[in-house]
Amino acid sequence: MARAGSANFCGQSYSIATATGNLGRHLSNRHPGFDKIGDSSNSPTPQPVSVAKKPQAQVKVPAIELDHLNWVLIKWLLVTSLPTSTLAEKWLINAFKFLNPSAELWSGKKFQTVLREVFRSMQESVRLIVEQACSKVSVTLDFWTSYEQILYMSVTCQWIDENWSFQKVLLDICHIPSPCGGSEIYYALLKVLRLYNLETKILSCTHDSSPNALHACHTLKGDMDSQKMTAFYYIPCAAHTLNAIINDGLRTTKSVILKIREFVLEMNSSLEISDDFVQFTTAYQEGNWKFPLDASARWSGSYQMLDIACKAGKSMETVVRKYEEQLGSRLLLNSAEKSVVNIMHKYLEPFYKTINNVCTNKLLTIGMVLFFMDHICETISACKDSRQTPDWLKSAAEDMYIKAQNYSDQVCNAFTYMTAILDPRIKVELIPEYLNLDRYLEEARNHFIRNYSTSYFSSMANSYSTQEPEDRGSASFAEEIARKKRRASMNSATDELTQYLSEPPTEVLYTQSDTQALLCVKSWMQNGIKLKYKSTEIDYERLMEIAAASATESSSRSFDRSKK
Repeated sequence: MARAGSANFCGQSYSIATATGNLGRHLSNRHPGFDKIGDSSNSPTPQPVSVAKKPQAQVKVPAIELDHLNWVLIKWLLVTSLPTSTLAEKWLINAFKFLNPSAELWSGKKFQTVLREVFRSMQESVRLIVEQACSKVSVTLDFWTSYEQILYMSVTCQWIDENWSFQKVLLDICHIPSPCGGSEIYYALLKVLRLYNLETKILSCTHDSSPNALHACHTLKGDMDSQKMTAFYYIPCAAHTLNAIINDGLRTTKSVILKIREFVLEMNSSLEISDDFVQFTTAYQEGNWKFPLDASARWSGSYQMLDIACKAGKSMETVVRKYEEQLGSRLLLNSAEKSVVNIMHKYLEPFYKTINNVCTNKLLTIGMVLFFMDHICETISACKDSRQTPDWLKSAAEDMYIKAQNYSDQVCNAFTYMTAILDPRIKVELIPEYLNLDRYLEEARNHFIRNYSTSYFSSMANSYSTQEPEDRGSASFAEEIARKKRRASMNSATDELTQYLSEPPTEVLYTQSDTQALLCVKSWMQNGIKLKYKSTEIDYERLMEIAAASATESSSRSFDRSKK
């Protein structure tokens, strides 16, 4: 039997053979002062023993940097766009106290003070950065209404630096006072431009196509023209315009879409129903559907409702009949509703493909935006003028056409023309008809001759021709449009711009990485398309393209990307 040691005070036994240190630790923790008690064999009189009570275990609270915690909370507020009043919620404070009793949050007043100080510090940094920009700049306006029904406007600035790098900074977030009209927006924008000394450096403004924003930009242009300041242009955001156009078309099918959306919401909330739907679509070969489906009120969600009813109509009807007690027969589509779904889905399919191309295009310039928008206009016009179009769709197409024409009218100017033709994929062959005017071409030619040297033009003959792409891939939706629109190339070249335009444009091909298009435009950027641009002047021309691309990219996040 292994020898054992025990504590005389409580009788706890320990194996000496395997853990001799355990007994010592036990005596030190449970019986403090045991080593001062004499050996019982040497003491004639036994001493009374007092047993110490078990001390309370001390919980070691990890040290926490309280200021760091509050700074993390500030970052959380900014990222989630929550008000500072969120930090005054009792549940949040109690949660931190539960995790660490020493946690102390700043007061709401201190949070606001810190946020203002951070904003002022960042604003000064941004001001210094913008001052160093040697090129013209462009601004983008975006608007939203807070949960308190207060209108705000963000002003973002973009430009290209000397290293051909795209720069983008947020200048300000402004409260637009009541009545939130064009005048209020104009004064708020003017205040920001003056704060950063951009009145003489601004080249263009991209707005959200709202009447108030348009009025503000128009007023600003009038002021700058009257003072003979720098040329100023304003263009509507293509993404906002597309969203408004498509919503006009969907308005006529609202009741049918609501019925389909109710069915989709039931599937999203029930694993049993969604599993059955997947099984039926597999059996009927009606496509693959990933849950949860987009049932949002955005146009992309509404389009998916039409997509489901059109492509998986048999599965949808089977599921509704199987769960008729739960779903009700009201969700079944009648023959007239099915016809409406098929017609509207076919009509909106080019819109969906176009917006997917806009969202995925890695080199979205003014030229490409106008190219896509022109195709949208042609699609609407063909539907509006067709005798086969039902009256309800023709009425919707007329409303859509008004918005499309309004966009075309706003972008029709010489500067937009110049920025569009400088895209080697567009040139004059794919530029919209309403923009392809002789006076714009002459103005562009005079601009280049007046500002750029052409002494070396004779040595640049045939220098604009593009190489055949090695990997042509499959023709994209954009290329399908382009093949129908290409015009005959110009024959004579009397100046450098004419020589550039006389060469055929680069094909709008699609590969998984858009490698060919990327290399083509990068080469064009590096060579300055053989025109001797001054470093600042080339920024002017490219800026309009990238500014529009930036605005379209930010606004197109609401589009459906689930089927790319």
